[in-house]
Amino acid sequence: MGKITITEIIKRKNENKKISMLTAYDFVFAQIVDEAGIDIVLVGDSLGTAVQGHATTLPVTMDEMIYHTKMVSRGVKNGLVVGDMPFLSYQVSVEEAILNAGRFLKEGGASAVKVEGGANIIDRIKALINIGIPVMGHIGMLPQSVHKMGGYKVQGKEETAAEKILNDAKMLEDAGVFAIVLEAIPEGLSKRITDSLSIPTIGIGAGIHCDGQVLVLYDLLGLLPQPMPKFVRQYLDLRSLSLEAIKKYKEDIDAGRFPGADETYH
Repeated sequence: MGKITITEIIKRKNENKKISMLTAYDFVFAQIVDEAGIDIVLVGDSLGTAVQGHATTLPVTMDEMIYHTKMVSRGVKNGLVVGDMPFLSYQVSVEEAILNAGRFLKEGGASAVKVEGGANIIDRIKALINIGIPVMGHIGMLPQSVHKMGGYKVQGKEETAAEKILNDAKMLEDAGVFAIVLEAIPEGLSKRITDSLSIPTIGIGAGIHCDGQVLVLYDLLGLLPQPMPKFVRQYLDLRSLSLEAIKKYKEDIDAGRFPGADETYH
């Protein structure tokens, strides 16, 4: 398996081959995700809620994103690494968007960046693409706009809202993004968008008709304690397995069973 490129990701749509995408935040999990054959590894600003313990993704900084992207890039040999641009790293100005996006490639080792929004940030997206920084779009439910949206709610249920999301998708394609994440929108709308675009769509809570799917790794592995969103399929209860192992470790220490002869130098 060779290194997956942006050109390969775009080709997948024409070849009717599904695209797999997962988040990763450190070297070890990046290696595991890559070894499993995942096509795109997203260093998501979801690290704010999955790793840092925040209630939203808003507190995550550029320096923190670069720190995690460096680790992930060292662990991924085959997949396409995408850095998630955090809140206020691209909204302020075109100049700041270019400088911050450039850091993901120059310092972090990523091959592309992801940004949230459509018409409202199209000038930033065009500027990044014009200087050679590949961009993945993200529309529908936007975690960085959680307060404006009144919480983590499904978007595009009403026809007016659906048309806006569809128009944003077409605008992003025209601007030159290589793929678009569709988050928490009705299945019918995601099909309309997917069928109308020549670039891939990657769904999270957007149904089966997208060209690919993405999940937060810690949700998939069952590492987080809170109830999972409707769109998550939990493939493992790693939190319970880890807790059981750590409890056994403590019991062995308390009972004088660890370390034993096999763990001792003689």
